[in-house]
Amino acid sequence: MKEVVPLAEGWSLSHSENLLPAQVPGCVHTDLLGAGLIPDPFLGVNEPDVAWVGQRAWTYVRDLPATDTAGERHERTDLVFDGLDTAATITLDGREVGRTRNMHRRHRFDVTGRHGLLAVDFASAYDEAAKVRALTGERPNVYPEPFQYIRKMACSFGWDWGPTLVTAGIWRPVRLERWSTARLAAVRPLVTVHDGTGRVEIRVEVERTARGTARPLAVRATVGDGLAEARGAVEGTHAVLTLQVPHADLWWPRGYGAQPLYDVEVALVEESDGPDVRPLDTWHRRIGFRTVELDRSADRHGTGFTLVVNGERIFARGVNWIPDDVFPSRITPERYRTRLRQTADAGVDLVRIWGGGIYEDDAFYDTCDELGLMVWQDFLFACAAYPEEQPLRGEVEAEARDNVVRLMPHPSLVLWNGNNENLWGFRDWDWEPELRGDSWGGGYYLDLLPRIVAELDPTRPYTAGSPWSGSWDHHPNDPAHGTHHSWEVWNRRDYAEYRDSVPRFVSEFGWQAPPALATLRRALPGERLAPDSPGMLHHQKAEDGNGKLNRGVARHFDLPEDDFDRWHYLTQVVQARAIATGIEHWRSHWPVCAGTIVWQINDCWPVSSWSAIDGDGRLKPLYHELRRVYADRLLTLQPADGDDSPVLAVVNQSAEPWQARVGLRRLRADGPEVAEHVLDVSVAARSVHRVAVPRDLVPAPHSGKEFLVADSGDLRSVHVPVTDREFACPAPRYDVAVESPVGAGTGNVEVVVTAHTLVRDLLLQADRLGPDAVCDTGLRTLLPGEQLRLRVTGAAETGANAVRAALFCVEPA
Repeated sequence: MKEVVPLAEGWSLSHSENLLPAQVPGCVHTDLLGAGLIPDPFLGVNEPDVAWVGQRAWTYVRDLPATDTAGERHERTDLVFDGLDTAATITLDGREVGRTRNMHRRHRFDVTGRHGLLAVDFASAYDEAAKVRALTGERPNVYPEPFQYIRKMACSFGWDWGPTLVTAGIWRPVRLERWSTARLAAVRPLVTVHDGTGRVEIRVEVERTARGTARPLAVRATVGDGLAEARGAVEGTHAVLTLQVPHADLWWPRGYGAQPLYDVEVALVEESDGPDVRPLDTWHRRIGFRTVELDRSADRHGTGFTLVVNGERIFARGVNWIPDDVFPSRITPERYRTRLRQTADAGVDLVRIWGGGIYEDDAFYDTCDELGLMVWQDFLFACAAYPEEQPLRGEVEAEARDNVVRLMPHPSLVLWNGNNENLWGFRDWDWEPELRGDSWGGGYYLDLLPRIVAELDPTRPYTAGSPWSGSWDHHPNDPAHGTHHSWEVWNRRDYAEYRDSVPRFVSEFGWQAPPALATLRRALPGERLAPDSPGMLHHQKAEDGNGKLNRGVARHFDLPEDDFDRWHYLTQVVQARAIATGIEHWRSHWPVCAGTIVWQINDCWPVSSWSAIDGDGRLKPLYHELRRVYADRLLTLQPADGDDSPVLAVVNQSAEPWQARVGLRRLRADGPEVAEHVLDVSVAARSVHRVAVPRDLVPAPHSGKEFLVADSGDLRSVHVPVTDREFACPAPRYDVAVESPVGAGTGNVEVVVTAHTLVRDLLLQADRLGPDAVCDTGLRTLLPGEQLRLRVTGAAETGANAVRAALFCVEPA
């Protein structure tokens, strides 16, 4: 039977003629950090001081004794790397074993009987990119870094939310595999379900040794605990088995049903072996039975883009995902689980893995399988024209084949996507004239990648890009056709303008805000915080990022001067309001709009960005707002269109009909109620009911003294017809009491806020009470006389004065 010998221990990193202890998996930066040889690039303005690390070559070494590779017990010993970052030459006892130039694929080398010093020499990624660029010629790019010339995590070269920290190293596990006769080279389970019967067609590729070429081999497979079994002969190097599971339980996205998973075991055996004989090799994964389709039908609104799982049409409540650390080897399965659990708890049911990052570790997809988080997987191309010549083309094909086969068992994976913004860039960003007919990646997205998916994984849909209208007959980012990226609003307009269109599927949109205060204090030690302080500016990577933040605030509030705390609060308010405005509007237009994917859920370091969870893992107010607007049931008051009344949209994405009793109130800013009405609304499952607000409840046009509130149970929507600058918001008055329900000194308290006036967007910034403190609630608006109970855990200071200092709300202009 095949033996696996991990090679995680005993590595050293060569540095200035010295050897440093090296962690594998890991990277050069983390090893240098561990040795105290570079400052932490996440702190202050240290990042440029470590730029030299990515600009030079590095070598990892360890001894490989003869006992590890000798062939007495096995015919073959392979050296297997799950990930090398990126351009590497591998030598053993001074003789070359192989070369790599792709971070995103696995590599295997025959080292049978060889031993001695094992060395992995990494060239500078910049040098490798320069060599490829010299062969292919120049290509346009959104950023001034050469990431399109090397198959490496693009965002390690910097992005508008990420640092430029160009990594190198053995970033995924390495091992020896010792085997005889044959091994399982690839296993592809094609999982389908029809009329309640699950079907697993297992396609197997086998590699044989020279002596094993003529040996008769067979493959055994099982699904579940004896639910289905099959055995078949290996013909040459291939075998196909089909197993059927009657009455298979369906895997559903979260919120639509359960997530049952079935173990699949595959064993490679000699033809004459009985069931109790040890197999030559084995393979194990978990699968789920479900169907997934992408409805791109044309209709009177344009061209749709609706995910259909098990026949159920779904409004996708999504977020974009970037690598959770710029040094991805530091991301543990536990960290994946924490971040994805947070994502699911925010009401999210789809995670898009963006094309400038990585194909994530299996632990990511395993967790998504368990949580019911659908995965939209980009192939790794983003924001650049990519050459299609060699040596890149061969690497792109090998990488795609490797990762399609690796990831296809996961039921959470529902969509393959060719690229991020490159079809749009070709048409709209002046690439076409600059290219003058040179290749730019279109052949990948419109030919190579869909052919690979159709060949290897025909059970899932493929789309050529995001955004993409479906054909060149329409603009690639046409909101009426396919997927749409909405960036004009953040870049140039007020967030209210999200309401100007109803795209068929919004796969990117977002608004920035700084990280939590405790994150800033840790990342910028000793700095007097200000929007334009050196550290704040360095941890703001977006073009004119602070300018856009300030203009976003200034459209609604007086921009604070010399009051960082107030500026920090208002930027958080605007971020949360902006995203809520878009999602509420687009959800209210289901099924014309069939999904939103917020940019972005997470960060890879402490930075001002579009994230809902900052680089230290702290939740921004946006996170709590996502929980509200992505909940199964939502009330939203949509502004009037022209002379029409505002619209109340009652959104029900649950599986049960909703008999909603909605109280509508027109109130004066200074407190009194002007008019009230109760609506009994019946909303079918997975649908939206829209009703005009009665005329007597509509605030006077452009009134800054009245507003409208809709309530149903715990759900609330507030409509103010003017900006906060124009609204006669009273000076907020409220009482604060602190209770310790679990005993004094535990850091777990309940804060009770009693409002005496209108209190808009009240926020308890719990990290001001202690860096580990967390509040269960984000922005909340209270009417006079209402009481709000906030639960805080991990607070160091819990007195009423400390809590009051950590409370913020909207104040009069």
